[in-house]
Amino acid sequence: MSTKWSREAWWKVDTMDETLIARNVAQDEKLTRAADALTRLTALAVRRTTRKISLTAASTLATLERSGPRRITDLAVIEGITQPSMTALISTLERWGLVGRQADSADQRVVLASLTEEGRRYLQARRAETAQAFVRLIELLPLEEKALLLAAVPALDLLRTLDERQREGASRITGD
Repeated sequence: MSTKWSREAWWKVDTMDETLIARNVAQDEKLTRAADALTRLTALAVRRTTRKISLTAASTLATLERSGPRRITDLAVIEGITQPSMTALISTLERWGLVGRQADSADQRVVLASLTEEGRRYLQARRAETAQAFVRLIELLPLEEKALLLAAVPALDLLRTLDERQREGASRITGD
């Protein structure tokens, strides 16, 4: 069965395609603006808080908090650094009392890094300081803008969860 299209029908399809393309471009521009705003907020959070350790070290502590004891090779993949760099980082964090090492009960040859109570306290203090910096800024927003920001919290939480899933998935690819 063959379908015949009139010139008017093709024009409508073409117009619809152009409209969809225009909407996609506009949507992409909005997403880019949102991503840029989030990037700038991340930079702001870094600037407004006292850092005693690197961002990679803090991220590694957060990974250990979230997922429990991990192999150093796992952590290297998750954090996007080399295994020797992660080994050096874990050694430093261990010296500072933020991380401990333990044998893997399933394979005694394997050493796992784990978060210490001191490491947990450090993360909590760092998060509280960062949150307080944002609270001071949020308080300056008009009421309507505060409401929009609060409405976005579930989407922001989902972005964090999606990132965690991607990072965890990357470590499973290595077989560790």
